[in-house]
Amino acid sequence: MNPTSPFRPALEGALSHALAHLDHLEQQPVGARASLDTLRARLSRPLGDTGVPATQVIDELAADTAGGINGSAGGRFFGWVIGGALPAALAADWLTSAWDQNAATYACAPAVSVIEEICGTWLKQLLGLPRDASFALTSGCQMAHATALAAARNALLARRGWDVERDGLCGAPPIRILSGDQFHGSITRAARLLGLGTGAVIGLPVNQAGQLEPAALQQALVHSSGAPVIVLLQAGDLNIGAYDCFADLIPLAHRYGAWVHVDGAFGLWANASARYRHLLAGVAQADSWATDGHKWLNVPYDSGFAFIADADAQRRAMSFEASYVARNDQVREPKDWNPEWSRRGRGVAAYAAMRELGRDGIEAMIDRCCAAAHALVTGIAALPGVELVWKPQVNQGLLRFLDRTPGATQSDHDRWTDQVTNAVLAGGEALFTNTSWRGKRCMRVSVCNWQTGDADVARAVAAVAHVLRGA
Repeated sequence: MNPTSPFRPALEGALSHALAHLDHLEQQPVGARASLDTLRARLSRPLGDTGVPATQVIDELAADTAGGINGSAGGRFFGWVIGGALPAALAADWLTSAWDQNAATYACAPAVSVIEEICGTWLKQLLGLPRDASFALTSGCQMAHATALAAARNALLARRGWDVERDGLCGAPPIRILSGDQFHGSITRAARLLGLGTGAVIGLPVNQAGQLEPAALQQALVHSSGAPVIVLLQAGDLNIGAYDCFADLIPLAHRYGAWVHVDGAFGLWANASARYRHLLAGVAQADSWATDGHKWLNVPYDSGFAFIADADAQRRAMSFEASYVARNDQVREPKDWNPEWSRRGRGVAAYAAMRELGRDGIEAMIDRCCAAAHALVTGIAALPGVELVWKPQVNQGLLRFLDRTPGATQSDHDRWTDQVTNAVLAGGEALFTNTSWRGKRCMRVSVCNWQTGDADVARAVAAVAHVLRGA
């Protein structure tokens, strides 16, 4: 132990501030309280000519951001689809920063590279994916999609004699992406990043359960006239957690030579649960899959995972060699599979989370979140003036608040739904976010935090009831 270490005072200060934040999550408002003007006034200090002691920097950073941090680490945060951070995952992430390894190559980060190999093996086992699929650890599902679709672009164009990595896209056969019309915006962004263009993404109508129907997909495939096609399927869509019927759609897409990619940002984790695994029947037949670690695995931001059945296509799309890059053919070189060169060792936190929970703990966490989502949605729906729009089949549900003024219109209900959600946020007891679904404004309920329990659900329901009583 080195009591004179230049790191010790600042790190001990950071530990104290971090524990103060985490230990008081149950007592603090879930939403940020400080205004934009306040945060700018506090943080916009002049950059001095001389430096400031590290401990002072950390203490003032904690003070200046007070009230500007959402309680997304706690059990009463139900907005978007955001998990918390398990203790082992958070601690491992701190170690990752302290080690400061560049996880691009084995030479740069020997232990981190081995950890990444093991993470890929464990993740494929948990998610029910082919054991010989390749993988990448990315910043999130956005870049996981980009990685998987880059492999798809490579494979589809290689079948037509086109080397896209060498020759680019100018003059190449255009690729289309067919999907149900509830696809996430990260798919559109991936299409932009890869040069496919947003016009290549075609949303097909879905049924009442939010699923793409085989007839609609077949018709679109026929109209593609043999052009290269990626079929995007949903494993838990962003609004209602809908799952496409993989057992029917994947073989259909393959008959037309399409590449099938599965967006499983949170929903792919249902394969870790015996209770919900049936929703993913047939998903292992796909060509690529994407999911997040910072959602249902509950590791700190940022963490995403891409998996590709055709390892050669992924490697052709991602790998790069140069005389100044060390290479070890006895190990999996991370840079051969990942879109990023310089990056932190994201696998360390994922490794720690999976070790802390084990298979049984991950399954219990999935089941617990789904049960909490059901209790939360049905509990709020039982209140006067609330419409149950979608009861969760996993961890996502939708609610709508009805303006009970005589003659109220749909737009009045939309406005009132936004007002109620904002009032709950202002009360500090829970945080929900809203969405538009099938022409209606709805409060979107998402439960993705390992800490959410019965007491959190009860507090959130009571918070909504309090707002409605005061209306």
